[in-house]
Amino acid sequence: MSINSESLSKEPSAIQQRRQANTLLLRLQWLVILLLIAALLVLYISHQRFQHSVNERLQSNEQVVSRLNEMDDRIFAMSQQTLPEPSVATNNQAQNQLDLLRIQIQAANRLLADNNDSAAIDLLRGLHWQLAQSSNEIAPALTVVIKQSLLKDIERLQAQSAQPSPWQIQNLAIQNIQDFLHSHERAANSNSNGTSNNNGNESTQQSRAVSNNNLALTRRQLTIHEVIMTLNLANQASNMREQDQLVSYLTQARKQLKTLVPQSSMTASKQPAQAAKSATSTAESTNDLAKNLETMKAPSDIPEVLDWLDRLIANAPKPTPLLTAQILDKPQR
Repeated sequence: MSINSESLSKEPSAIQQRRQANTLLLRLQWLVILLLIAALLVLYISHQRFQHSVNERLQSNEQVVSRLNEMDDRIFAMSQQTLPEPSVATNNQAQNQLDLLRIQIQAANRLLADNNDSAAIDLLRGLHWQLAQSSNEIAPALTVVIKQSLLKDIERLQAQSAQPSPWQIQNLAIQNIQDFLHSHERAANSNSNGTSNNNGNESTQQSRAVSNNNLALTRRQLTIHEVIMTLNLANQASNMREQDQLVSYLTQARKQLKTLVPQSSMTASKQPAQAAKSATSTAESTNDLAKNLETMKAPSDIPEVLDWLDRLIANAPKPTPLLTAQILDKPQR
């Protein structure tokens, strides 16, 4: 019994073992905590070093970029001092050539207005040759467009010169109307003179009727004379190629001549609006009008003259501007 008790007294008690185990666990925990703290410190220090190195690199890059920007500014300033002079000179030369081309196209339009188609064609051909020369400073794309428009204008004028001029057709028709009115006026004068000579043996009542008839003839002759003068103005407007004035004078002549036609005859003849509508609906061209004037006989009476005037008003020629002039009038970018 004594031996067993001594051996039990030498062995640590359970309480002491627990205390030793707790102490060991605490030490291990503190060791782990210290290791974690050390690891965090190492990470923090390495992060700070990495951030510092990145900042240094960024600063160096900013310095390089700023130096490059300064170099670009200097190069741009040097180029601005040397390049603008020739470019401005080239632009001025091209603009001057365009302005000169516009003036020459206006001269071609003036030749067309003077009924000188051949000279206008020669001028347009010269402009086309001028644009093909090496001294031309106009932009290549615009040069191609202008050359194509010049060729189209030349082709149109060549086809137009081979046909009778619509203005000449108007003049011919107006002259035919004037010739008829002159003959009509002479016939009226001869009738009035013959009537007055045969009145010597008639009664007073018949003489009054004859005098009234003579008064009516005098008014008719005066109206015809006014119409002839108005047609002279229309002829001058046609020679000047003034379409608005031509239509105005022809309309005025028609109104003057309309007073000589009785209302019953006017209902049978064409009214102005109906005649214009008929001419528009049939789309009578200048060539068709020329053929009609060549084949038609001279007017035989006043209603037929009114019909001729309606045709002339409905088919009044309109000046066609050059295609090149329209292109040059557009603002260029």
